[in-house]
Amino acid sequence: MKKITIIAAGLFLSVSSFAQTWSVDKMHSKVGFSITHMKINEIEGDFKSFDATITSSKADFSDAVMEFSADVNSINTEVEPRDKHLKSADFFDAEKMPKITFKSKSFTKLKGKEYKMTGDLTMHGVTKTVTLMVTFNGTTTNLMSKKEMAGFKIVGTINRSDFGIGASMPASMLSENVSLRINTEFSKG
Repeated sequence: MKKITIIAAGLFLSVSSFAQTWSVDKMHSKVGFSITHMKINEIEGDFKSFDATITSSKADFSDAVMEFSADVNSINTEVEPRDKHLKSADFFDAEKMPKITFKSKSFTKLKGKEYKMTGDLTMHGVTKTVTLMVTFNGTTTNLMSKKEMAGFKIVGTINRSDFGIGASMPASMLSENVSLRINTEFSKG
């Protein structure tokens, strides 16, 4: 029994030793969103402060685990009064719930560069499972830092009401659906 335990522990260590952690390059990444205002116009915004990592042992990232967080107080729509309102209890309630987090549960290769990522998104104190579509843009070596880099585009749609955000705002004022568009570069190691 002792020999089996040692072999199993050795196999676990050898598999986990191949896993690599990739950190988001914040200077070359953007976490954006848009929502329809009064059924006639898309209002866009982003989060200026965020962090993300990917852990994967496969070159094609088919076993990837992505973790992400954003600071609600960094929300930016280019209109200061609107940003202040979004941080208030009417929407995100940033004072009480300052973080948005996501952790993937699956990262499934569909075909070519296309993946489906499912995970738990926590926003406004509510956690829901969401599915996002990912395009793996490939890897390259950064000529300046000499680090290996990987690029991803992540898109999806979430329902703000599922998270209790803007509950007093009717869909005729703000659409229920919020589109996400995240462009990222990650550095290895």
